Amino acid sequence: MALGWVTGWAAPAPAHELVVGSKKFTESVILGEILRLAIEAAGWPARHRAELGGSPVLWSALVTGDIHLYPEYTGTLMEELLARENVMEGPTLERALAARGLAMLAPLGFNNTYAVGVTAVRARELGLGTVSDLLRHPGLRLGFSHEFMDREDGWPGLKARYGLPQERVTGLDHDLAYRALAAGRIDVTDLYTTDAEIDDYDLRPLEDDRGYFRDYRAVVLYRRELAHQAPEVLAILGRLAGTIDEATMIAMNAAVKLEGRSEGAVAQEFMARTLGVGGRHEAPSVAAEVGRRTLEHLYLVALSLSAAIAVGLPLGIAAAYRPRLGYAILAVVGVVQTIPSLALFVFMIPLLGIGAAPAVVALFLYSLLPIVRNTHAGLMGIPAALRESALALGLAGPVRLFRIELPLASRAILAGIKTAAVINVGTATLAALIGAGGYGQPILTGIRLDDTAVILQGAVPAALLALAVQGLFGLLERRLVPRGMRLAGGGL
Repeated sequence: MALGWVTGWAAPAPAHELVVGSKKFTESVILGEILRLAIEAAGWPARHRAELGGSPVLWSALVTGDIHLYPEYTGTLMEELLARENVMEGPTLERALAARGLAMLAPLGFNNTYAVGVTAVRARELGLGTVSDLLRHPGLRLGFSHEFMDREDGWPGLKARYGLPQERVTGLDHDLAYRALAAGRIDVTDLYTTDAEIDDYDLRPLEDDRGYFRDYRAVVLYRRELAHQAPEVLAILGRLAGTIDEATMIAMNAAVKLEGRSEGAVAQEFMARTLGVGGRHEAPSVAAEVGRRTLEHLYLVALSLSAAIAVGLPLGIAAAYRPRLGYAILAVVGVVQTIPSLALFVFMIPLLGIGAAPAVVALFLYSLLPIVRNTHAGLMGIPAALRESALALGLAGPVRLFRIELPLASRAILAGIKTAAVINVGTATLAALIGAGGYGQPILTGIRLDDTAVILQGAVPAALLALAVQGLFGLLERRLVPRGMRLAGGGL
């Protein structure tokens, strides 16, 4: 049962439910909602796991079967995900997908390619009209989205194709880049040509005069078994081919990002207008949404912290009683702690897929060091006279450990568990990046929509939960640690 909760978070999906994924930007979330509505219109239950991350995360989730379909772009397939196979659009691309048990439907109709852009004011000041014009301004500050910074078809290739001399290049969130550009913090950023912000911020995409950026036509990638399991779903998804042109996609992006409408409502309106298909879209209240995220966050924290206590305490005891082994144990948990938390979450995806399972394991690993180290330190700090007194009384080893030594070390052990719990609450906000939900989900959504109120729906409860955890362990300390030891600062 516990494993089921880990792998499916609270409500495991029915075997016949189809899971749609989407990337961490508004257009992908809207398309994900459209796919969900189309599946439901075909009579199948569907779940949309929104904002799962970048292309590699969605691709991995589709290949492993964690999701059944998601919207992708042809340029991303050929230039990033299958770049090493040098495939071209057509039969070679279809064969490459088939080799992985995947297929794609006909393009949805619009091309959302990359561009690099500047503000209209900056373009006039510097006479910028093409990407080649950047060669005359080596001092410009470039700020690109993280994915663009690393993609084969992103900054490295663009720099090489044009011989761009700029060295002041930083990576930042794509949605935040617009604000940085408008505030004058950067001079140039990467654009998605269907972004609503291009007009809203009065930006000028620079002409790609050396033809670097290729077409990125939107398609639906799906697992091939759907052709047998749910042909009616593919039939209605096939009706979406050619129905979304660039103007329509820009308008839908603007409705969400500039008018504040929900992705679900915009997708529902599109489906009704284009295919005459209704659908279910029930926007939850803020209270209901916070409540749901609280349960998700508590689940991640409680399960990972419980596992860390169950494993960390014996490891700390072993480290204290076996010095040579102790060096190895402390070294290993110390090395785990040095891995950047976001990287640790992503490392878990190939092993455990997406969702709560990799998040719980990553949080468990991150919680080990404070517990192991403080247990070891608490036991090692017991005065030798007290140990000798226990030996003189003829107490057996387990009796000494549980009746004398662990109570004496309890203050240090509780401090370690409290530290691990507080770290756990904060780090769990990153779990949303791999589809585990929690308070990180509204934070990511708020950043994407540039909506501080939505960010606070995750940030404030996360801070309050951390304070509550501190208070809870303070009460536990008063109850479990003898008063004399508390007053004496642990009495060790």
